Amino acid sequence: MTSRNSLRCEECSVLVEGPNLEDFSDAYLAHARSQHPEWPFPDLAVRNFAEATQRLTGATERLETIGTVTIHPVGSSRIPDWLTFFDHDAFAGNPVDAVCYCSGPHLLGRGQTGGELRPWRQNRQLMVDLLSSGRAFGYLAYVDGTPAGWVNASKRAECSMYRTGDAADPPDSDVISLSCFGIAPPYRGHGLVSSLLRRVLADAAGRGTAWVESYPFNDQTNVDEDNWRGPRSLYDAFGFEQVEKRESYSVLRRRVDDQ
Repeated sequence: MTSRNSLRCEECSVLVEGPNLEDFSDAYLAHARSQHPEWPFPDLAVRNFAEATQRLTGATERLETIGTVTIHPVGSSRIPDWLTFFDHDAFAGNPVDAVCYCSGPHLLGRGQTGGELRPWRQNRQLMVDLLSSGRAFGYLAYVDGTPAGWVNASKRAECSMYRTGDAADPPDSDVISLSCFGIAPPYRGHGLVSSLLRRVLADAAGRGTAWVESYPFNDQTNVDEDNWRGPRSLYDAFGFEQVEKRESYSVLRRRVDDQ
């Protein structure tokens, strides 16, 4: 009888099993250390990966056509949908990155692309707390009622990755940071990122802000297919202008009344 939690190691094809998630995580870590001592990953990274493989149950094949798209802000009542999206769908087929839960923009220092490794449950709870309090804010794109995409559109004051500080011009509290897009694999390439961006721009003035910023990578040839910061071409098409070029990414900005 196959246990509820199981994974066949891609490198050696050994089936690793456990009667529950904790025991499975222990077994996978033991397998990694005994059979693959050359793996450079710390124990926590191995556990995060193993546990992600069990919760990422969403489809990975892109759909040729999709249904009706609606966009909704993520208030307290939609946090369960947000959790469903990140628990199961956003990183389907990509368990390595599933630890984040879009917490990076709120945890990392300015310009950082990596920081202290944390358990995925800790990042998950942090974002629930931030969304519940309004310190984090964003939108879910639904396709026929199913959560399919996300944009983190928190104010720059709440994003340590991009926050400028007291001398900022414009002030951090007056800027929305487009810090992360996430689209589930079946819905990529169907315009959900553009739909989410339009909604951010449409609502920005009502949120008491005058600017929206984005941070596309400078080297667009090496970004992967889910390109979480959004492509430079998208922002060019929506009238964003470059205000600064940093080491790995550029800062683009647009006034919210430039419709």
